[in-house]
Amino acid sequence: MTGQKVRWGILATGGIAATFTADLVDMPDAEVVAVASRSPEPAKAFAERFGIPRAYGDWESLAQDEDVDVVYVAAPHSAHRAAAGLMLRSGRNVLCEKPFTLNAREAAELVALARENGRFLMEAMWMYCHPMVRRIKALVDDGAIGEVRSVHADFGLAGPFPASHRLRDPALGGGALLDLGVYPVSFTQLLLGEPADVTARATLSEEGVDLQTGALLSWDGGALASVHCSIVGGTATSASVTGSAGRIDIPYGFFFPERFVLHRDGRDAEEFTADPADGPRNSLKHEAAEVMRALRAGETESPLVPLDGTLAVMRTLDAIRDRVGVRYPGEAG
Repeated sequence: MTGQKVRWGILATGGIAATFTADLVDMPDAEVVAVASRSPEPAKAFAERFGIPRAYGDWESLAQDEDVDVVYVAAPHSAHRAAAGLMLRSGRNVLCEKPFTLNAREAAELVALARENGRFLMEAMWMYCHPMVRRIKALVDDGAIGEVRSVHADFGLAGPFPASHRLRDPALGGGALLDLGVYPVSFTQLLLGEPADVTARATLSEEGVDLQTGALLSWDGGALASVHCSIVGGTATSASVTGSAGRIDIPYGFFFPERFVLHRDGRDAEEFTADPADGPRNSLKHEAAEVMRALRAGETESPLVPLDGTLAVMRTLDAIRDRVGVRYPGEAG
């Protein structure tokens, strides 16, 4: 599809779907051609809002739409396995919101399905595509702070969220870990890979989901990481990476940073700031651009958000949930 617009389908009509679609319609090489929901009314309203020509009241119709090059799956994560699986079996390429699935087993099933069908599949971990995060990754890989010894990252919202909210609903994969904790875990594993050992503690709700969770991750080489997430307290949402020869501090919004500070032993601190040409710091365009670049190149996965990395993150999330005793309906207990 070199040189032509990439035609997108949108599955679901919630807040994140609207945010992503708003960015897509401003991209000259993207075209949103269809949207699907579980019923016609929200699909039609979404289509009218964004000028989308086709609105479907079921997922199957979108899956069978041959004019769609790639589908963005933005349903609740409890439905990711079913929604993305349907699209992949029907020959569609897929960008699936994070957390990728409820658990590593479901994630492995989707990856296997994509590879069997030769379809593109990527987790919508937009942090990995963000120019500033990529800059941090490059500095660490180049040895700017020496060997990484520790990472800290947190993400918490003040709430309070009522028991009826999706973040408190076990049937929707509720809790702080999957919705928010996926960011600090993914950030840590971007720099250190999959941990060798996981310990964790959590405060659970009456419904059985985690209100806040803290985990200590460790690696055979001696590195440690502390990650924290919460839906009962607004945290600094910051991160730091300490190495044998320096440190990188990332203030509020570590997964879409506006700036960060590099401290190197024996040298003055260096502040890095976002390039205004990259657009708003919370833009999802970098993620969309990476999907379209990969599709035009004939790639079935992105080197920025590799599927093996997504699977590794899901295994860590599973391990944390196992330690704190959170299980969702239908999972083996």
